[in-house]
Amino acid sequence: MGSCCIRQNIGIKGAEVNMKTSLRPPSVPLVTIDPYFSAWSAADHLYDDHIRHWTNKRYGMVGLILIDGKPRKFMGRVGLQDEPSGPAEPEVLEQTGLVVEPLTTRYAFEGEGIRLDVSFTSPLLPDDLDVLSRPVTYVTYQAISIDGQSHQVKIYFDVTSEWCVHTPDQVVTWDRHEESERLFALSIGTVSQPVLQRAGDDTRIDWGYMYLAHSKSECIRTVIHSAAGREAYLRTGELPAADDAAKPRPAGENMPVLAAEVDMGRIGAEPVSQFLMLAYDDVHSIEYFHQPLDAYWKRNEASFQEMLLSAADEYEDILQRCQAFNAELLKESAEAGGDAFSDIAALAYRQAIAAHKLVTDGSGRILFFSKENFSNGCIATVDVSYPSMPLFLKYNPELVKGMMRPIFDYAGSGQWAFDFAPHDVGTYPKANGQVYGENKLEYQMPIEECGNMLLMAAAVCKYEDSGDFAKENWELLSKWARYLLAHGLDPDNQLCTDDFAGHLAHNANLSIKAIVGIGAYASMCSLLGMDESAEEYMAAAKTMASEWLSMADAGDHYKLTFDSPVESWSLKYNLVWDRLLALGLFPEEVAVKEIDYYLKQQNQYGVPLDSRESYTKADWLIWSASMGTRSQFERLIAPFWDFLNETESRVPITDWYDTKSGKQMNFQNRSVVGGFFLPLLLSQRTAAGRALHEKR
Repeated sequence: MGSCCIRQNIGIKGAEVNMKTSLRPPSVPLVTIDPYFSAWSAADHLYDDHIRHWTNKRYGMVGLILIDGKPRKFMGRVGLQDEPSGPAEPEVLEQTGLVVEPLTTRYAFEGEGIRLDVSFTSPLLPDDLDVLSRPVTYVTYQAISIDGQSHQVKIYFDVTSEWCVHTPDQVVTWDRHEESERLFALSIGTVSQPVLQRAGDDTRIDWGYMYLAHSKSECIRTVIHSAAGREAYLRTGELPAADDAAKPRPAGENMPVLAAEVDMGRIGAEPVSQFLMLAYDDVHSIEYFHQPLDAYWKRNEASFQEMLLSAADEYEDILQRCQAFNAELLKESAEAGGDAFSDIAALAYRQAIAAHKLVTDGSGRILFFSKENFSNGCIATVDVSYPSMPLFLKYNPELVKGMMRPIFDYAGSGQWAFDFAPHDVGTYPKANGQVYGENKLEYQMPIEECGNMLLMAAAVCKYEDSGDFAKENWELLSKWARYLLAHGLDPDNQLCTDDFAGHLAHNANLSIKAIVGIGAYASMCSLLGMDESAEEYMAAAKTMASEWLSMADAGDHYKLTFDSPVESWSLKYNLVWDRLLALGLFPEEVAVKEIDYYLKQQNQYGVPLDSRESYTKADWLIWSASMGTRSQFERLIAPFWDFLNETESRVPITDWYDTKSGKQMNFQNRSVVGGFFLPLLLSQRTAAGRALHEKR
């Protein structure tokens, strides 16, 4: 990069970007890398509140601007109080626009004769796992005069020590790095460095090091000082001359911050751009059966500084690729499900990926670990991977394999005592063996997890047009198929993925999962040339489906359980895989009848999960809606768009909420929003079928 700010359109495209959006996100993604390196704005304006980790804890990040010496705030809160009752905040540069795209969040601000565009880009490009796994988010600034005059502009930006601690009483220290002629960085981390020691749900990382980095430039100055120094900068317009020397100290004591000043120079009609990088070196990422594993990007033994340098050098190319990906996904989503669906997909994309960590094991295999956020903190949960799968199946099935490998490894290790598939392999980030239900039989999900693993494996094989992955794990898949054959048609009293609703016997939707799972196994048998087994299992699945029709029949819909009254009902979301895998087990009229019935059950914010309560699950709602016509789909998801737009629960997308009050029940920032992309799989399958028909 050059020695001064760049006088050209980089990344944001200035006034060319449409900064209008009708959706008010419940929480806006800013830094979205993994379950620890995750920051959001849970406010209407970027300057209304502190920036927060997805767990709602404060992750201080402040943006100030000097325009001809006049200070204005555009991000965060200068004071450390969590309530607005503290000292008065500085005057703001008015936010005039916000747009959330799959990989980029863009804000626009105007005042004092200039327009400032600020974008946060986490380049989670699914076809480039090296870039996707880099723990780097780009923060791009672009300024332009809008009053015909020139203006002197400086930007101040900082991040606090809160980003590298679980609680503010933990002691931190800091440093600056000039290991390259082209790159400069500041870092901060705990003194104790308890690498991979803390596990749990409502947790933040307290090992590794938070970085603020940039390409060397005469127009960028950096300093490590205290949050109290923000007010001094507002008064004087000057950074401290030297770094704070009072280290180490507790993160919450005279809170240390990594700060940068970007001198944008004199701004006229030509836009001026500059970027900074936020990055996190987690040292080790996952503990896998008591062995530490590193992030995927480290597999070629690059140092953290080398990775940062690559990220800086590739900035322009990566942002262009991100813009192209954004445009394509938004276009495809709108074509598949309308503008409301496009908004939903844009908001969900980064959340789905950043609720995972991508690593490799000792043999170089990809492992893609989810964290069950605001649920129980489990790692590699099967019934979280199942709903998350559509996004990864569409873009990179290797990531679906990476979700499944830990379960196969554990189930085949001898540690797992049951004939059915496990639920998880531990509590994030420790993947040392299942913790769910203390491994007591009555708290397991036998039908659920067997069906999930079979469906996921069959989906990978179908989308790769190869049975190789199934062949690698055939013994376990066959065992689980036999289990479903023996126990799946009429499930006994057990939990399913909707475990918050409690145990349920004779669950009609769970029975569908078992039947479709058996059909999925048959499809894998066919791919592997096992024709006799394929015929046997497909015939069994068809017989079970036929029995299901009479067992669940309630006239104009199908019941919640086989023994419940005819007025009971539930979302039959598992049915969609019969269509996606082209199994042909259930008549089309089942979906038609169900969709018609769902439309009669809608509340203000959507269709409930079933007849027992008014809450729903957003992933299952979208899956169910996907089985209808385009018009029915749009009618069924419109209330969910309204929920996102209007809910008072200002958190990263919750998938479990009340359809009457619009309030979050629990869960937030979970990977299951990857399931929102299932309509794109259906659209892709329809297009492929149409092309094949035309070819014939």
